[in-house]
Formats: sequence, structure tokens, C-alpha cells
Amino acid sequence: MTAKPLENRIALVTGASRGIGKEVAKALAAAGAHVIALARTQGGLEELDDEIKALGGSATLVPLDLTDFDALDRLGYSINERWGRLDILVGNAGVLGPISPLNHIDQKPFERVFAVNVTANFRLIRSLDPLLRQSDAGRAIFITSSAGSNTYAYWGCYGASKAALDVMVRDWAEEIRNITKVKAMLVNPGRTRTKMRAEAAPGEDPATLPSPAEIAPFIVEMAGPNWQETGRLFDFPTRKVLDFQRPA
Repeated sequence: MTAKPLENRIALVTGASRGIGKEVAKALAAAGAHVIALARTQGGLEELDDEIKALGGSATLVPLDLTDFDALDRLGYSINERWGRLDILVGNAGVLGPISPLNHIDQKPFERVFAVNVTANFRLIRSLDPLLRQSDAGRAIFITSSAGSNTYAYWGCYGASKAALDVMVRDWAEEIRNITKVKAMLVNPGRTRTKMRAEAAPGEDPATLPSPAEIAPFIVEMAGPNWQETGRLFDFPTRKVLDFQRPA
């Protein structure tokens, strides 16, 4: 029997109960990884677990709100106690927040967007960096958006959070580039058939958009030991690995 490409690797996926996170979790499991699936909804995680088992894979379910930052620290301790390492981190979870003029946005929803899209990923990096270093080929992949590098009226809250995520992950990639085997990538899925996209563009025909399952194989490739790019952006619409544009 041919070995699966991610056989015996340990992968954590946030936002794993639906959309891109769910499809990535299933694809990682099908490739042989044991998936630690994190999401807020217990029911969604149980459905995912059933689908992973049907694929012959295995998962550990972690019902958790990413803004429970102390719980993210405890998660790191638990992973260390059980496996002693983490091979793959997929920071997929995110919230859209209000699509609105900035001066109409209340502070609480603005802070919620940054808590989920930025601070939670910072806490994951802080908690899991030592475990990724224990892997022979630690891979960290974060889902971003073109809104973080372009200007769209009314998208200032979400766009600012993704811009912050981009710089944070790229800076971390530089910090660890020459002293660890860990590689960190950002992925722009573009317009994808997800609940978030439906919230952002309710008049759009979802049948015209690629499904989350279409992007999953590319993320599985980035999660593998053979992947060597770091600190760069994989742009799914063009299927290219890109450098971030520097100021002129």
C-alpha cells in the first residue's frame, strides 16, 4: 500500500466546522494527517468527524471560541502532552464584521474582528511555535484576503485586520526563516462559495464561485514536508505563489 503524503502528521485547523476549514480538514485527514479540528460549534465538529471517519481518517474535536485566549494556551499544553509536536497549523477561522463606512462602526464589532482575525492568530503562533519547531517540517498556513492589500470602500474593518495578519505572519516567517525548519504561508482564496462570501455579497450567484473543496488540495500541498516557500502569498485565483508588493 502506498503511504499517504501526510501519514502520521498532526494538523490543527481552526474554523474547521464549515467552509474552507472543513474541506481542508477533510483533505488533510484523507492525506493521512490526524486532524485537531477547532471550531465554536459542537454539532458542526461532530458532522466533520463523521465525514473524516468515512474517509478513513481520524480527528480530535476541540469546541472552542478563538477569543478565549487562555484556552489557546491550554491547547498548546495539551498538544505537547499528547504528541510533543505539531506538524501543521492552518489558521483559517475569521469573521467578516460590518461592511460599513468606518465612522458608522461601533467599537465592539470592530474589536471582535481584530480579536478573531489578528489576536487569535497571534496567540496561536505564540502558543504553538515551540511545537511547530519540534516537527521535522513544521508548516503554518493562514487564510487572508485581497482586502488586506487593496482598498475597497466600506471594507476598512475587515481589510485592516487582514493587512495586520499579513504583516504579522510575514514578520514571523522572517524571524524563523534561518533558525528553524518551519515555513509560514498566507493564502488568498479569492471569491469562494462560503457563508462569509454570501454575507459580503448577498446578490451574487454562488454557483459562479469555486467551492471550498477546490482550494483544499493546494493547502494540503503547502502543509507537506516538501514545501519550501515561506513568507509569501499563494493566490488561489491565479494559482501562483506571489511576493507581497513593496512600496515604490
